Amino acid sequence: MRDRRVAALWCAFVLLAAGSSVLVALRPDRLSDLHIYRGALLHLHAGRPLYEFVADNGGPFTYPPFAALVLWPVAAVPEGVAQTAWLALTCLAVVAIARPVGRMLTRPGERRPLVVPAVACALMLSAPVQSNLRFGQVSILIVLLALLDAAGVVPARLRGVLVGVAAAVKLTPLLFVVHFLAARRYRDAGRAVAAFLACTALGAAVLPGASWTYWAGAVHDTSRIGNLASLGNQSVHGMLLRVGLEPAALPAVWLALVAAICAVALWRARQLVEEGRPGHAAVLVGCATVAASPVSWTHHQIWPVLAAMLLIGGHGHARRVGGVALLATTVVSLGVVLAPVSTRPGVQFLFENARAIGVVVLCLTGFGGVAVVTARARRRAGARSGWARAGAVGAGALAIFALQPLPAGADPTFKAYAISDVDNPRYFFVCRGPSQCAAYGGGTPVTFGTRAEKTKVRVNGVVSPVVARLEYHSAPGGPPRVIPLLHAWPGSRVFSFRSATMTHGRLIAYDAQGRPLAEYADELTAPRHRISAPAVTPRSPDVP
Repeated sequence: MRDRRVAALWCAFVLLAAGSSVLVALRPDRLSDLHIYRGALLHLHAGRPLYEFVADNGGPFTYPPFAALVLWPVAAVPEGVAQTAWLALTCLAVVAIARPVGRMLTRPGERRPLVVPAVACALMLSAPVQSNLRFGQVSILIVLLALLDAAGVVPARLRGVLVGVAAAVKLTPLLFVVHFLAARRYRDAGRAVAAFLACTALGAAVLPGASWTYWAGAVHDTSRIGNLASLGNQSVHGMLLRVGLEPAALPAVWLALVAAICAVALWRARQLVEEGRPGHAAVLVGCATVAASPVSWTHHQIWPVLAAMLLIGGHGHARRVGGVALLATTVVSLGVVLAPVSTRPGVQFLFENARAIGVVVLCLTGFGGVAVVTARARRRAGARSGWARAGAVGAGALAIFALQPLPAGADPTFKAYAISDVDNPRYFFVCRGPSQCAAYGGGTPVTFGTRAEKTKVRVNGVVSPVVARLEYHSAPGGPPRVIPLLHAWPGSRVFSFRSATMTHGRLIAYDAQGRPLAEYADELTAPRHRISAPAVTPRSPDVP
């Protein structure tokens, strides 16, 4: 009977993997990151600089030069073959990750054959793995290398090598070197550093120009990665950007938080190694890389999925509940699903940043780290009460944050729409087409309309020819956001954006010399005039 259930679970995994791959293959933008890798390599093969390549979807090559050597086979075969092979490789990587995780969930001497296929199915359903499939990302392979190495799956004489190779492709696994040192795995740390330097040197020998460009400047250019303030970036850095922290204070605050989070996670990981749980330690350090990295897109967030499974399979109701909550954030987007009930900006902020918050909480609690600290002062019963107190304090802190107004400039739902969104009537509703838009914007700097929804307000309008720049301030003292002026139709420029609330918002139009033409405030319902503003600046009514 058990063998039948195991076979049924593996059949379910095969169906999930095949179905997911087919759905990806049917997308017009399928495996877009793999398309960037391949395009960059063909660009390099044609004798042009690697880091000057920009794909037709706007994406550049952002990895170290050694990654180009590793990825070279994808440019040696037709793109369709590369895509098929990459999808298969990603699915195999899921199975390879599920095996050591399944062993972590099994006690010594215990045989639980259902665990590995169940973990594989859960992984395949998670948003990070689906994101790896959709974009053709290398992230899942980086996780696999670091997990096999740090969890002690590879032979002892080779431990550290895979981490070094992974770090040469993507820099975030370098945190595992610090973990090896903290856990007194000095030889593993030495092998990791040696492998990293050897791979980097190989990249420099084969691609000297690209290596100089990358290490001398491109490695620090985060603008190449994308909009780090977008909700897809579920790292501490991304969350701070969305809070609206002052740009001058952001680096110091981010570094301080990251240092504290990593220090606690590495301390707890050392304890886990001493307890004979190197796999748990590896997953915890992996979660710290997700929190500490300047950018953690969805496809980077496989480590929290693994952590959630280990919590669910552990002891104690608190850990299992926490694991279920963390797993829920990795399967669905709470900011979208729970938007109808998040009637306050603070609540919506918590939902939209649930993955980042969950990873930070995990790093600070560390698979029972709270209980370990409490147990030093109390017995087992006291440890349980310590967990309860810690949970109550954490829940209270989140509740207080959710009920407070966000800091100046914080606007977790803000988004300015691009030219590709013009055809969507939900975003562009004031005027549709050149004839309608031409009727607006003649005598007033800005003509706009608003539409209120439960958790956001949409603003769409037209600017006159005298307007050179349009800025929106979410709150007093907050940094301005430049609103793109889109040449959607001849003779007219339109704009559209959304914000959590217009209660303290200000929309300001400037001329080519930087002088303000008009300012709109008071929930953007009553315009006020500034320098060079006309005598009357009426706001047009909403046009459905």
